[in-house]
Amino acid sequence: MHCSSCIARRSYINMDSKQFAKLKRMDDSIKLTKEKDCAVYTTEVLEMDNSEDEPEQPMATERDTWGKGVEFLFSCIALSVGLGNVWRFPFIALENGGGAFLIPYLVVLLLVGRPIYYLEVIMGQFSSRGCIGAFDIAPIFKGVAFGQVYSTALATTYYACIMALTIRYLVVSFSEVLPWTYCLTEWGAQCLATGATGFNSSNTNTSTQGKSSAELYFTQTVLREPESLDEGLGTPSWEMVMCLLVTWIIIALTLFKGIRSSGKASYFLALFPYVIMLILLVRALTLPGAWNGIIYFIQPQWSQLLNPHVWYAAITQMFFSLAICFGTLVMYASFNDFNKRVHKDVIIVTTIDSFTSILAGCIIFGILGNLAYETNVTDISKVVKGGAGLAFISYPEAIAKFKYLPQMFAVLFFFMLLVLGIGSNIGMASCVINVVKDRFPHLQHWQLAIGASVVGFLCGLVYMTPGGQFVLNLVDFYGCTFIALVMAIAELFAISWIYGVKRVCSDIEFMLNVKTGFYWRICWAIMAPGLMFLVLIYMLVSYEPLTYKGVEYPESAYMAGWLIWGLGVAQLPFWALYTIYQQPGHGFLTKFRLALQPTKDWGPRQPQQLQAYLLHRQKVMSSKQRRGGFFFDNIFG
Repeated sequence: MHCSSCIARRSYINMDSKQFAKLKRMDDSIKLTKEKDCAVYTTEVLEMDNSEDEPEQPMATERDTWGKGVEFLFSCIALSVGLGNVWRFPFIALENGGGAFLIPYLVVLLLVGRPIYYLEVIMGQFSSRGCIGAFDIAPIFKGVAFGQVYSTALATTYYACIMALTIRYLVVSFSEVLPWTYCLTEWGAQCLATGATGFNSSNTNTSTQGKSSAELYFTQTVLREPESLDEGLGTPSWEMVMCLLVTWIIIALTLFKGIRSSGKASYFLALFPYVIMLILLVRALTLPGAWNGIIYFIQPQWSQLLNPHVWYAAITQMFFSLAICFGTLVMYASFNDFNKRVHKDVIIVTTIDSFTSILAGCIIFGILGNLAYETNVTDISKVVKGGAGLAFISYPEAIAKFKYLPQMFAVLFFFMLLVLGIGSNIGMASCVINVVKDRFPHLQHWQLAIGASVVGFLCGLVYMTPGGQFVLNLVDFYGCTFIALVMAIAELFAISWIYGVKRVCSDIEFMLNVKTGFYWRICWAIMAPGLMFLVLIYMLVSYEPLTYKGVEYPESAYMAGWLIWGLGVAQLPFWALYTIYQQPGHGFLTKFRLALQPTKDWGPRQPQQLQAYLLHRQKVMSSKQRRGGFFFDNIFG
């Protein structure tokens, strides 16, 4: 190849204006006396540019890294294995076919959960950017990242509220008599005490209509919950406010030094819950009636497999259990070493997460089986309260029936919930904090940790009101479930079809020297986005006005919910238009095409790795061969 051809073919892609001008001047000044090989010439020029112009490389600031590689693994376990595994999964499984639910759950794990988890980790590790910067991969979709951070911030505020409830129960578990085991006068004749002697009511005719003291303690004493929001939210409970304050102090201390402090905490946050789970599992299996509860939990109801709602429930459960498409995984992976063999970590984390959900289900329903046995209830579903009620009503009821050391088991259970909650909330709060840190690198971690905790505490006060659970339910649906699903579909489309599965696989080979199999390619391009799109359609078609315990919200609350959703989804068109406007050139179509392409500095942040990547891309482009049409080539090329 002639050198003139070599110069013409040398790509200036991914280089800023200063690098471009410098290389152009070098091209004009260099006098070649003989023809050289193109690859050799390009390498020499890039090395000269690196030696003379090193300060102008894209990496302006040094990014934090994990103290040890294993901290990433433990942090991901602490993030993914959370409160949802302990109470949301068992109840969702029970509602959707029991053991039969495990089939769509595992199918969804293989086709949606694990592939997306791997894709997000690769995206963060390859670019060493947070969730906002990582969308330099397709700038027109940068609104996806902003929408995810918005949704994560909302989830962080109400997740802290659940942790505050856990702290409240943990503290009272040290009482000489557990406070939810007996009735208070103000609860009236409807109360049925759930002490170790069994349900106690002076009026046996009310036993079928009454409420347990555990339920009344949760709704009347802890939450002070109203029947509806007709009279407003009410004023916050000072006890719950103090618990919320303790929650945010714990979060602030854990994040005080950024990932270097949260990484050290991950050893405890990831491993200790399993110590308690094993203790509780042994205790559950030794209780009378426990096996009836476990069989009830895993017994298949095969007819449910044809119910689309079961598949919808499996996808949403997997979605939130693994914390995919919330920006947190991209952020965690961005602190990895560039060549970390992360595909092994992905298999470990996703397997542990699913195993933990099934383990927690066996523990919970083993204890609920004992509760049904003690109360002579044949239908175990009658003793189950869904959602937060499973953790704060059904389980305390069961603990109250323990004849030996009920306080100890109460402390163990609620401490386990607290540790699980901290692990997940640390990841979500870190995601939000690091977005600010990437934008304002001069700010210190301790400043950001304190600032985020103060803001989170103030926002969380609304959940401490008597109507707080109504608000939590509203924010969870409109601000997290609904927004996150839309953003997930947009994210997969941007990476798999705009940037391209083919190029993703090429990047993985460059970074890890690993060939990507057809399983990953097909899941990224077709199965994951396709199933999520069907779930979104199902949500829209089957949508009914949101209720809390069967009570509808005021019209103003629905308007607020749609406003929360609209602010999140509006990030997509806003940042798309802004990105198009920023592009050089004339004409909308020209700017639109440029907005679809990766930014000039897209690639590894380290200068030497970036140079190697540029050469790698040149080699790939020079040997580019298309197999069939675009659709086929993108997946199998």
